[in-house]
Amino acid sequence: METGTLISLALYFALMLAIGVYAWRKSTDTSEGYLLGGRNLHPAVAALSAGASDMSGWLLLGLPGALYAAGLVEAWIGIGLFVGALANWIIVAPRLREQTERMGNALTIPEFLANRFPDKAVALRVISAVIIVVFFAVYTAAGLVGGGKLFVTSFAGLFGDTGLSDYMTGIWLTAGVVLAYTMVGGFLAVSLTDFVQGCIMVVALVLMPLVVIWGGKDIGALGEFAAIGEIVGNIDPGYLSLFGGLTFIGFLSAVTWGLGYFGQPHIIVRFMAVRSVAEVSTARNIGMSWMFVALMGAIGVGIAGRAYVEANGLVVEDPETIFIVLANLLFHPLITGFLLAALLAAIMSTISSQLLVASSSLTEDFYRLFLRKDASERETVNVGRLCVLLVALAAIAIASDPDSQVLGLVSNAWAGFGAAFGPLILLALTWDRMTGSGAVAGLVTGAATVMLWIGVGLNGEFMGGPGIYEIIPGFIAAMLAIIIVSLANPKAGDYSAG
Repeated sequence: METGTLISLALYFALMLAIGVYAWRKSTDTSEGYLLGGRNLHPAVAALSAGASDMSGWLLLGLPGALYAAGLVEAWIGIGLFVGALANWIIVAPRLREQTERMGNALTIPEFLANRFPDKAVALRVISAVIIVVFFAVYTAAGLVGGGKLFVTSFAGLFGDTGLSDYMTGIWLTAGVVLAYTMVGGFLAVSLTDFVQGCIMVVALVLMPLVVIWGGKDIGALGEFAAIGEIVGNIDPGYLSLFGGLTFIGFLSAVTWGLGYFGQPHIIVRFMAVRSVAEVSTARNIGMSWMFVALMGAIGVGIAGRAYVEANGLVVEDPETIFIVLANLLFHPLITGFLLAALLAAIMSTISSQLLVASSSLTEDFYRLFLRKDASERETVNVGRLCVLLVALAAIAIASDPDSQVLGLVSNAWAGFGAAFGPLILLALTWDRMTGSGAVAGLVTGAATVMLWIGVGLNGEFMGGPGIYEIIPGFIAAMLAIIIVSLANPKAGDYSAG
């Protein structure tokens, strides 16, 4: 490992910790400050924070790896996500910002649901909190797997003699830095670090494909854009086709990733923290512009990276490490450190957001609900910090298997949240006839359907053909359960979605 690379990474870690200290001094005295930053996020911070916490290591590991291995057909996942994110900003963001404040100034998604449907308040808070903690433990583990892979690929032997030692060192170091600024600075620290990390990520994703193509013959660059088509065409004539080998089920499973956005607590909580409803549209425009550039860059890394590897006779054993491989091969150590920091940024931005949301549910929806209803603000904040640590330890245990795949873990957790909370949030915000019984039915049905679908392997193989992504049956089942139960047992709540 070059000294320059270590210097860049050290500066990155120092910056994240400094932001944590700044946030600690600014807004962690109250629950609203620690969990929502006082509902005072600048639109740009909210937008990039939502984007960075959304994309995670999947953007620099999972998506480029899928494109590297299978070609442009894998871009349908990105297309579905883009459409879903746009719909989320348009439908959910302004309504959630307004209704969470109007309905009892809710600080968490479970608390909002409890306020929206007071007749089922306890059931909704407990069930949704359990789902959040369980799926976020898996989701956080996916990010830690990315940190472990980074260290195995880039720091082999620096901290130990075996790949497993490097892998676990990567997991512990990644988790340690995230824990430091999240526990200290809370939501504001997470959001500000996400903003910085989002900027780093998009610069890295734009820079790398350009260097692969036009970086010069001395590094084996391709020389021109047309070279990509010629090289990968020799591998597979349909490699650059959006429809090459695409089946209807494969298409459906890819684009329906976008449905998951409506139910991702770590993303939609950003909507609750924007300074005002009027500024949501500004945040949306910034966020969607960032997402478009980032997705195009990730696609470029996967496709151009495959062409570079083939042209230079290289071997990449794990497609999900193509970004790391290129960073180590093509750049000056200082720039390599910056690029690896971008990968850590993608990983850490999501982990920190997930830990904080899981912690807030444990604190607000268990501790204050059942154990200490009269807990002081200082006590609540400190319990929240302890819960961040507990969820992180659970995630580390899940991520300890070095054979784990980032995309697989993310897809399972994404589907779990999307099916459990997606229909619930959408209808709670837009349909006045929805009832508390319907909300509970949808929450349980969505989560159970996803877990059952995964458990019996229908996401891998369905009726002798390719599997169907579990979010599809889960989302449909939850939506139907909410509508049927609500209409069968009509009862007006204290609050209206209007």
